[in-house]
Amino acid sequence: MRVVADLDLCQGHQMCTGEAPEVFAFDDAADRVVVLDPRPDESLRPQVSDAVKYCPAMALALVDGAEEDR
Repeated sequence: MRVVADLDLCQGHQMCTGEAPEVFAFDDAADRVVVLDPRPDESLRPQVSDAVKYCPAMALALVDGAEEDR
């Protein structure tokens, strides 16, 4: 599992930091998300999936399988 953030889409809502604080942080100066762990442990999948699902700007994605290496 790999986490991808589109920083051009990020609007700074910070929903992801609430859902998966082990994976996401917020850079106040840049007003956008920071991916702390782009390849989080599989045990964090539910939290990361919720962060992706609830992102109002749809700026986050979870990549699995063959696409993961791109």
